[in-house]
Amino acid sequence: MLLGPNVRSHTSPQTGSPVPDGCGLFPTIRAASFHAMLAGIFATLFASLNVSMAADPNDEAAKFEAATKAWEATYDEQVLPILQDRCADCHVGEDAESHFNLDRYSSGKRVSKRSRAWKEVGKRVRLNEMPPEGSPEMTDNEKALLHQWLDARPRRDLCSSLATDETKSWYQGYVMSRRLTRTEYTNAVAELVGLPVKDPSQIPSDGAGGEGFDTAGDALFTSAIHIERYLSVAAGLIDEVLATSQNMQNQNHNDQSRKHLARQAHQQLFADVEDVTQADREDASRIIEAFAHRAWRRTVEFGEVDRLLTLFDAAQSRGTSFEVATGEALKAILVSPHFLFVVETETPEGGVQRLTQHQLATRLALFLWSSVPDEELLRAADEGRLDTKEQIIEQTRRMLADPRSRALGESFGLQWLGLSTFLTSVRPDPEVYPEYNEALAADLREEAVRVVWNVFRKDRSILELIDGGSMEINETLASHYDIDMDPVARTDDDEWTEIQTRDRRRGGVISLGAVLMSASYPRRTSPVLRGRWVLEELLGGRVPPPPANVPALEETHGEKEMTLRERLELHRKNPECASCHNRMDPLGFGLENFDGLGRWRERDGSLEIDSSGKLPSGETFQGPEELKQVILRRSSEFEEHFVKKLLGFALGRELNEFDQCVINDCLKGLAANEHRSSILMETIATSYPFQHRYFKAAESNQDQSSDNDDADDADEEAP
Repeated sequence: MLLGPNVRSHTSPQTGSPVPDGCGLFPTIRAASFHAMLAGIFATLFASLNVSMAADPNDEAAKFEAATKAWEATYDEQVLPILQDRCADCHVGEDAESHFNLDRYSSGKRVSKRSRAWKEVGKRVRLNEMPPEGSPEMTDNEKALLHQWLDARPRRDLCSSLATDETKSWYQGYVMSRRLTRTEYTNAVAELVGLPVKDPSQIPSDGAGGEGFDTAGDALFTSAIHIERYLSVAAGLIDEVLATSQNMQNQNHNDQSRKHLARQAHQQLFADVEDVTQADREDASRIIEAFAHRAWRRTVEFGEVDRLLTLFDAAQSRGTSFEVATGEALKAILVSPHFLFVVETETPEGGVQRLTQHQLATRLALFLWSSVPDEELLRAADEGRLDTKEQIIEQTRRMLADPRSRALGESFGLQWLGLSTFLTSVRPDPEVYPEYNEALAADLREEAVRVVWNVFRKDRSILELIDGGSMEINETLASHYDIDMDPVARTDDDEWTEIQTRDRRRGGVISLGAVLMSASYPRRTSPVLRGRWVLEELLGGRVPPPPANVPALEETHGEKEMTLRERLELHRKNPECASCHNRMDPLGFGLENFDGLGRWRERDGSLEIDSSGKLPSGETFQGPEELKQVILRRSSEFEEHFVKKLLGFALGRELNEFDQCVINDCLKGLAANEHRSSILMETIATSYPFQHRYFKAAESNQDQSSDNDDADDADEEAP
């Protein structure tokens, strides 16, 4: 339909009214044939490259600039008309769908400046998720042209520049100096003192930042209550350990197992002293220096030991015992900023600098153990044995085999799966689920920890997180899931057993009871929440918030009782809801055989469950077994998303375009090594961003904006 000279229109699926293509913002150009368009792309790109090479074959900057101009011209001449014709109805103006506003992309030059979202655009189009059902569809030729243009985007060889120019200001690897997270603090104190914190919840909880983890420095503020609790915890633990000394045997310990741990901790702290009744200031100095060395994760200066000894001297002047006087200095060490904060000291020259070996040891320990370095790792740093790639890989392998690598399941795994607050935030309705109790919840949480941890400590394929052939459960969960416990192998904990799954319903994170519970409502399951979880946490998709005033699901239609599927299908008839629900709901339907506690079922009340699904791509599946295969066919999306999550957790910051170098290295390593987790961990630990840091002190003297393609795109949304 024509609204005026050279202005075409289509019918809006929302209003039924004619809408000018591009909403009148752009003149619409009718594209030539597909082959002519492709020929134009290649001709323009090759011509620009030839011109740049003829001008100066050695000038990489000139080549890049010429290729970028050609890419921008292709957008203006070939791609923009398609977007105007197919996408402008939903993606123009302040209320643009998913905040993806084509007004920002009115020219190729503006696209170059705001390029972050386009990879997601390409993925959504490739999966037939965009344009949504009911909107003008792209032809196969138009899709091919769009993907050809996206793939042809010129990029600087950041990875090569990285190895040769260590002070380039566009490297945005800035990591804030931060305090230890609650998990890191409690693990570190237990490691140093030898006695776990009785109630970790007394330490305030942490927020999440960066890639969604509590290790991001910009989310770890420090308040007065933090300092107060640190003082309380440190004093309480040291006093509890000292209460086991011969001078204080009349102390009452009700918990016998904890009393035993406290005695062991006492022996560990004073192992260097033969007779504490005869110990002197020199003995105290050795104990204090050794404790500070581990707690502060670096060499301790003589002046620092002397200052700590003043606390020992003051306590002894009051007539206290050697142990109590030494304990005063140990408490001070545990509330020192050198312990509580991860500080990587800046040097005067600023810019990008390699971490010291002690700083690298701290990063490794926080990444793999969520704790401080052990004596062996610190000794390697002291002796300069964390310098080569081989030395770092050796330590990484040792640490992954250590039981402390459980932190990867508990700290990284639970946050990635969205289960970090599972024990406090998930509360099934006891009227509907009377079997639920806190002990069951704790076992379900532990199962989730072990699924992720096993992939790392047993060096398994990360694809087993999608479809593992075994699961680790205890008798409580075997009864809960109605599974016979035929053991494959005993675990370190006799209560937990690894069993082979008899069918593919179970295995992997998708069938974890904790995941299925957290993605349900208190009284019923939710295909929407479960589908969104699969889309976002496994495939790295992004789902915008629902529009305002979304109506509740109808329980009946006329006099007919409807299944949950039927109610959602009726809900999806609303055009405002369809674009997202068409992506999420089918994935969630595949998990409907699991009830709100993660148990298998065939019926929902009196109604039979239909667990089939059809995706916008046309793929169909039936139940969780086939759903896993659908996800595995998109394993490249899962692996890239998983790598990004793990890298963000390791670096403690939001990722940027520069980090794609590391992501690509990880993906290549996984593909060449049967997707084994050890390759992923070693690649991250030996990567440039993990071993270097960008210091903002040099920012004032350097211009960052010109070299970072996405500098002005920090808040850009993908559709």
